[in-house]
Amino acid sequence: MARRALLDFEKPLVELEEQIEQIRQLARDSEVDVSQQLLQLETLATRRRQEIFDALSPAQKIQVARHPQRPSTLDYIQVITDEFIELHGDRRGSDDQALVGGIGRIGEQGVVLLGHQKGRDTRENVARNFGMASPGGYRKALRLMEHADKFRLPILSFIDTPGAYAGVLAEEQGQGEAIAVNLREMFRLRVPILATVIGEGGSGGALGIGVADRLLMFEHSVYTVASPEACASILWRDAAKAPVAADALKITGADLLKLGIVDRVLAEPSGGNHAAPLQAAETLKTALLEELTGLRSLSEEQLLEQRYAKYRAMGRFLDCVSPESTLSS
Repeated sequence: MARRALLDFEKPLVELEEQIEQIRQLARDSEVDVSQQLLQLETLATRRRQEIFDALSPAQKIQVARHPQRPSTLDYIQVITDEFIELHGDRRGSDDQALVGGIGRIGEQGVVLLGHQKGRDTRENVARNFGMASPGGYRKALRLMEHADKFRLPILSFIDTPGAYAGVLAEEQGQGEAIAVNLREMFRLRVPILATVIGEGGSGGALGIGVADRLLMFEHSVYTVASPEACASILWRDAAKAPVAADALKITGADLLKLGIVDRVLAEPSGGNHAAPLQAAETLKTALLEELTGLRSLSEEQLLEQRYAKYRAMGRFLDCVSPESTLSS
């Protein structure tokens, strides 16, 4: 069994977990009753893990969101659907592996599912382009969403990308245009759209499948206009200041909920979704079904009006008083 990758802030737990494993081995090899000692150590480990993950900084949440063993789009689809058929191609000569999707069934409800797909290791990540979709990927997503609209199937999208692919070829093939078309067209779709940030939601690459009636987000996921590394390089010309940028960008679920960007933050198991992926999938499935029940009660007109109003209401500004009005008063 492959050892779980450890993040820097998880390392204090290693010694305790190794001690627990040694005691378990002792119990297997002898008739010594160590159940009480095991219970105490396991309770201590659980408490320490919870304390660590409850106090994560935005920069540390990014590490969790990028964890190589964090469940991916296809992992969630496999668990939450009773049936799924993956569909390929944008019908223009491309089948981007960084963005996957198809039709599925959750109980008796037919749905269209789509999302960014990262890999588990270097070879897989290269094949999936690290979850960074090309224009063909966004056009494939739009094809699937139009299929959903035609057959009145709700759309479930899963966001997990550092951003859209920024290579020269992607620009030549119209990366900006492909994302812009998706933003425009998703506003006119007559079916419920549920989007969930399952890992890293970065820049326009996330927005390309992120216009939704309800935007959900796991508590250790991040959603940002630009990666903290890119922001730090632009503002301070120093990528090492990424933790400072992460604090300023307000990229966590709690911050985005306060700002009215995210509609619901989903709790993660102790240690993050990578520690208990099946539990995470059940949490996601329950939330999606609850939100879908509410959205299906709306008429098409109500759905479109509420979606438009939701995005019109986003944003904050300061109404500054001009110097002239101050002097006149």
